[in-house]
Amino acid sequence: MGLLSLGTPLDWDEAVQLADHVREHGVEQFLSLWRHFKDRSGDPMLWGDELEYMIVALDRQRHTARLSLRQGEILSCLEEATGNFHDVSKPTFHPEFGRYMIESTPGQPYSSNVRDLLKVERDMRLRREIARKHLKENEIPMTLTSFPRLGAVDAPFTDPEYEANGAASRSLFLPDDLINKHVRFPTLAANIRKRRGSKVCINVPIYHDKNTPSPFIDPLIPYDRKLFPEDVEAKLGAARPDHIYMDAMGFGMGCCCLQVTMQAYDVDQARKLYDQLIPITPLLLAVSAASPVYRGYLADVDCRWNVVSGSVDDRTCAERGEKPLKETEPLHNSQTEPRRLRKSRYGSTDTYLHSDAPKSDNDLAVEYNEKVRERLLAEGLDPLMAEHISHLFVRDPLVIFSERIDQDDETSNDHFENLQSTNWQSMRFKPPPPGEKIGWRVEFRPMEIQLTDFENAAFSVFVILLSRAILHFGLNFYMPISKVDTNMHRAQLRNAIHTQKFFFTSCQASCDSSNVGERKIEEFTLAELFQGNGTEQMPGFVSLVRRLLDTMQLEQEERQQLDSYIDLIAARANGTLITTATWIRQFVDAHPSYKHDSFISEELNYEVCPQDLTLVTLHYGPN
Repeated sequence: MGLLSLGTPLDWDEAVQLADHVREHGVEQFLSLWRHFKDRSGDPMLWGDELEYMIVALDRQRHTARLSLRQGEILSCLEEATGNFHDVSKPTFHPEFGRYMIESTPGQPYSSNVRDLLKVERDMRLRREIARKHLKENEIPMTLTSFPRLGAVDAPFTDPEYEANGAASRSLFLPDDLINKHVRFPTLAANIRKRRGSKVCINVPIYHDKNTPSPFIDPLIPYDRKLFPEDVEAKLGAARPDHIYMDAMGFGMGCCCLQVTMQAYDVDQARKLYDQLIPITPLLLAVSAASPVYRGYLADVDCRWNVVSGSVDDRTCAERGEKPLKETEPLHNSQTEPRRLRKSRYGSTDTYLHSDAPKSDNDLAVEYNEKVRERLLAEGLDPLMAEHISHLFVRDPLVIFSERIDQDDETSNDHFENLQSTNWQSMRFKPPPPGEKIGWRVEFRPMEIQLTDFENAAFSVFVILLSRAILHFGLNFYMPISKVDTNMHRAQLRNAIHTQKFFFTSCQASCDSSNVGERKIEEFTLAELFQGNGTEQMPGFVSLVRRLLDTMQLEQEERQQLDSYIDLIAARANGTLITTATWIRQFVDAHPSYKHDSFISEELNYEVCPQDLTLVTLHYGPN
């Protein structure tokens, strides 16, 4: 959700002039947190999940499913309803980027003991039931990663209907009316576009079915409806043949995901967890794959990751290393000399943080803000932490509120969070906030949302159990971080579970920075990585988690429930249980109205949206 400050956002031309001010004070705010909390220890391993729902309005007579833009009304009702809860564990609901989206979190963090792990699914069910009770009769809270017809122009996809227009996104496909009305969100969309010097440009390869035109030239791009000067970009090559073209932040930040945040004992343990989970991020992205459709077309990818990355890519042409579509490009950033930036500000994690990390494994040419790095080193921070923070600060702040320009750096962290919260990486390292009883945390961010509460509980619990196994057994998953980037690319490909292999270390318990030369980085299937290959060097994540459970005193029913979650992950990883993405593809392929041309009609979109989750239990387990 990010930082939701109240106030008056500055236009980009004003905000860019204050970028250095925000960075300078953001560094001082981080240093204040570091001085106060670097020696903090003894925090329990608490954790929580974030679930994101799409509110879908169904017309059962006309067979249409559209996104309900009643977020504000719904949240007001939910706030009033949950205000009547006397239990401290009451769930909480929050706004998200799209006015059809609602985020839910547990009312209080879980511990990692068995009793709390077994509460997760029940709590997720409760949140969905509460949300459902405060919707209209025809509205359903669906945990879809991507809405199949978001941005389709041949028929409405929102309720109420709006035409594509608006000063923030200037999209050919998405109306600004679907953006959350909090000023932060339209300002983010506008400032990303203004800093970049053009609209964002997302091209996802089309899935070529037997009747899909080749080459595929998107017939739904309304070239004849020139709303804004930027629309000429589609004609100039922004929209690529054989690709689905998208041009707005809403296509990425309008997707839903499942995230898990966990608190560590101290900063050292947080850094260790952060590092060891980095190589896991692409693997669980692949296993949770759930988004094969964009703008009404089947894509040749199964995951949202690159779509979200492209939707917030504010880099200028010079920073992307590309030639501009136009002859000249103004300087839209705060740097006097534009540098090359390898990635969008939404991407896979670039650096390890713990001192155990072999130096050779931080093998990406990571960009740093040298001024920030020097300030942190001068304060006594170690080079790895200094480089991590200074890498975040190479970006410009995107939204600055006029009322929040001047802050007390000892009591506020808004300037730091301004940059931290708009660096959307697959892992996030989170220092304790000032004035709260919260410790050092790490956020696991790659997973796609699943259709049922059973699945989402299974993925959440598995991440926590694997994290505990990492600490309990002293596991070592270090590998060159460039190979993690390669894995992130492979994880998104169609049917990656069956078609791809992934780099991973074959030395998971005995190798450290002193004997890194003894390990091997090899390619494995997801089945081998999760279930092992019969060697002690590759026991498999599922086996490690089961070994951890063997050390606990569990009742038979408790073990059975936890095993059911682990069984789901194992079956997904070895391909005996299909992913959500594959389920959607198979459903579409078998539907009598589908013409095998990659196109998802309104009727087919209605059928794909699961109105009754009991209908998918054969694929996904109990719900």
